[in-house]
Amino acid sequence: MADLSQDGKAVTTRTMFSRETAVSTTINADVSIIWSLLTNAADFARWNRTIISLDGSIKVGETVQLKSTLDEKRTFKLKVKELVPEKRLVWGDSQGSRVYSLTPGKNGVVFTMTEKIGGPFFPLFARFIPPFDHSFEQFAADLKQEAEAIQNANN
Repeated sequence: MADLSQDGKAVTTRTMFSRETAVSTTINADVSIIWSLLTNAADFARWNRTIISLDGSIKVGETVQLKSTLDEKRTFKLKVKELVPEKRLVWGDSQGSRVYSLTPGKNGVVFTMTEKIGGPFFPLFARFIPPFDHSFEQFAADLKQEAEAIQNANN
């Protein structure tokens, strides 16, 4: 994946056997606030316009059930693969993984979300997968807005 600017604009890279979409933005809030938003499944749909529902527990080895505005009829069953508090969260299925990362930056916390999907059969179903760019941009903007609102309310 190419270097991302932190302006909240998504970038997608395609190959024959995979597609990777990423977005990055700087959030002016404590990392603990952002992490709490990313790991409270029951609260996701309240602050995030790309999520219809997220059920389950965001803990390593657990499976969450996600309903997204990208495909409202489908429930994605995603296994939590990695969780490093206040730094990195990874979940996914056999088709790919989504990685959320938080990194200290000059003007706040840099939030990056990347999803890579693919495999040997990817060319057969790729055309049925909608683009993620707008959804990623909306996710990042909603997270930024909510975290900064909580930060401002706490000041």
